[in-house]
Amino acid sequence: MAGAVDEDTRRTIAGGRRTLGAVLSTVQRHLQKVFIVFVIAFIGTFYLLRLFVWNELKADLFARLDPAIVDENLVIATTPFDVILLQVKIGLAIGVLVSLPMLVYYSRDALRERGFWPRLSRLRIAALGLLAMALFAIGASYSYELFFPLMFEFLVSNAIQTGIQPTYSIVLWAQFVFLLTLSFGLAAQLPLAMSGLAYAEIVPYETFREKWKYAIIAVFAFGALFSPPDPFTQILWALPLVALYAFSLKLTKFVVAVKYGSQRVSVGRTLRERWLIPLVGALIGAGVVAGGLLAAGQGVLDSPISVPGLGGTVEVPGVPVVAAIEELGVSHPVAFVLLGAVGALLAGLLALTYVLYTSIDLEAATRRGRQLNSSMGDPTAIDLDDLDVAGVRAAPEEAFLAMSEEEALADANAAMEADESEKAQAILDRFDEAQAHAKAEEGVDTEPDTDGEPAAGPNAEEWPDEWEPATGQSEAAAGSEPVDSPDDTETGTAAGVETGTEIEAETGTGAGGEASESSAFSRTAAGMVDSFTEEETTEEDIGGYYYDIAFIASSLRSKAFRLVALFMAVLAGTFYFLYQGGIGDIKRDFLSRLPPNVAPMEVDVVALHPVEVLVFDVKISTLAAAIVTFPFLLYYAWPSLKERGFAGGDRRVLLVWAATLVVGLGGGSLLGYALVAPTVISWLAADATRASMVIAYRISSAGWLVFFTTAGVGLLATVPLSMVLFHHGGLVSYRAMRNRWREVTIAVLAITAYATPQGVFMMFIIGIPTMLTYGLGLGLLWLATLGGRRRTGGRGQTAD
Repeated sequence: MAGAVDEDTRRTIAGGRRTLGAVLSTVQRHLQKVFIVFVIAFIGTFYLLRLFVWNELKADLFARLDPAIVDENLVIATTPFDVILLQVKIGLAIGVLVSLPMLVYYSRDALRERGFWPRLSRLRIAALGLLAMALFAIGASYSYELFFPLMFEFLVSNAIQTGIQPTYSIVLWAQFVFLLTLSFGLAAQLPLAMSGLAYAEIVPYETFREKWKYAIIAVFAFGALFSPPDPFTQILWALPLVALYAFSLKLTKFVVAVKYGSQRVSVGRTLRERWLIPLVGALIGAGVVAGGLLAAGQGVLDSPISVPGLGGTVEVPGVPVVAAIEELGVSHPVAFVLLGAVGALLAGLLALTYVLYTSIDLEAATRRGRQLNSSMGDPTAIDLDDLDVAGVRAAPEEAFLAMSEEEALADANAAMEADESEKAQAILDRFDEAQAHAKAEEGVDTEPDTDGEPAAGPNAEEWPDEWEPATGQSEAAAGSEPVDSPDDTETGTAAGVETGTEIEAETGTGAGGEASESSAFSRTAAGMVDSFTEEETTEEDIGGYYYDIAFIASSLRSKAFRLVALFMAVLAGTFYFLYQGGIGDIKRDFLSRLPPNVAPMEVDVVALHPVEVLVFDVKISTLAAAIVTFPFLLYYAWPSLKERGFAGGDRRVLLVWAATLVVGLGGGSLLGYALVAPTVISWLAADATRASMVIAYRISSAGWLVFFTTAGVGLLATVPLSMVLFHHGGLVSYRAMRNRWREVTIAVLAITAYATPQGVFMMFIIGIPTMLTYGLGLGLLWLATLGGRRRTGGRGQTAD
């Protein structure tokens, strides 16, 4: 594995280790001060949580719920040490965060010596720190005041509708709340992060502007992972972040413009020339504040205001301004003057920002105009981004001669991202034509002479001794017979990949020939795979596996839409059924089938995590969609698998197998639902009911138990059926199943360990019955084949 780390990486790790050592050695002199700050923050957080925070959190986050629901043990402690350990963990985290700035401050000399300390004044660093904390507070306040109350109202009502009692563990609930609060606070840092990266020229402003589509997709994807799936919550999460991204773009543009225009635009001169706009802005701000205070003095803002809207009226909550001022102990005239001054200052700053921005923008436009006038008549100064397809084709050839290949590819890529494929093709065509004309005019002779050597021009460079001309190989390749492309459109692209790979291997141009060094990835993968194989696995084998996978994947491109549509249709249908109360219906019907010694009212199902019910719905829906889609995936990939020697037989058997899966899974599920699952549940709950215990199974545990004792029985029933069907269809022979039983065992245990909860324990609970049914299938095939002496498998059909 040492070869997988290059010299630069090792040098970077060593430098980081030295920097960390220097920081710690510097902090030793001030460790007592840092520790005191840590202890104060830790103890203060611990007692704040114990005395005030928990009750306040419940009151604020569950404000929109029925008080009867909140009083029914909505947040509980599942172990005696839950609350105190949670308070200790939060106190430790707050203590580290509070003491970390002091730690960095005392180690500033060591960081400055190694170039990690920003070259800014203390005032600017303090301003950036205060701005970051203010943005974090704004994001956290939005989540606390608006997002969480609405989200918990939805989650609790949905859980009750599905028949699951929302009894949240205080540990899981607090982790969920703090994680989302942290995510909102960090998301609010977007304006500061984007403007800082653009100002430091780490990420250009143009990148943020051109990649806005990907940013919006990332926002919705992150929201889909950490918030409920209903559209209202998704919009509540994503809309502020999208608006924040748009604001960040404007701010970043302004910061970059200020950076490059501050040398040409003087703030003092701008204020002298356009002083009227900030003054008018300040007067307008003071007037708005004065009008609001007069309205508050008349009591207009003390009660809700009804605003006519679509289909009804919208009530704006009242703001008792006068009462709030009186609570502060400030006289009304002083308070009015202070508020008016604050309003005038904020409005004046906004007007000043507008003046500076427009002045810098005007200066930049004027400079571009002067540059355009100076370059008038120069064909190389044409900007292809401003041209359409016809303009690119009509542009003078000098514009393309002045371009490099990287610039042409960049312009073509920009056109492709703007959905202008014809323009991208036109740019590449014109660039190739210009280069070809330039070579023709220079008189470069590219025709080979009679000896097969290229004619040497006056400026031709000699080949180095270690390079060999590829003319002989080119002639051999040119004289070889052409490779017929397959007729099947499903494997045509992949076959082209394979043919190109073979040609590259023959000519030595694919990966630099035999003299080129193997990549670190190939060496590492070969070493890992070699540990699990009897024969030696080389880097060439790894490359062959890669091309086999690429061949099979490329054959599925034309059928990808069908597979994805089928997968999403099954997933959406199953999720909609469970989401609309399907779990509750199944729960009520299942409890009614329990034996008489277990009363249905004695068994309850609860959710300890706020999104546990939704996550369970998604997992079950994804599993159902994967089971339905997998046979069709194999059906479409079968020609490629057969072409590469991984499979054989008649692929139409896979359609029969899909029907067998449906019948076997359905019949086994009904059997397990009617007999196996009630028996297992009643046997597990019998001792608890005799001891008068409260039975409250967690949905993520009880749900999977019911699934494995119902649908799991159906899946077990399909194992021997699939084995018999595969053997008779010629897909997998009995001998292959018998000889590969070790690999099958490892695969089953690995899949059950990752796809099921409870880790290793559930791996054996599910894996052992699966392998027993696999043995049953081998026994049936042994009888059918007379101990393997009788061949009953079909020959199948050739790959289309």
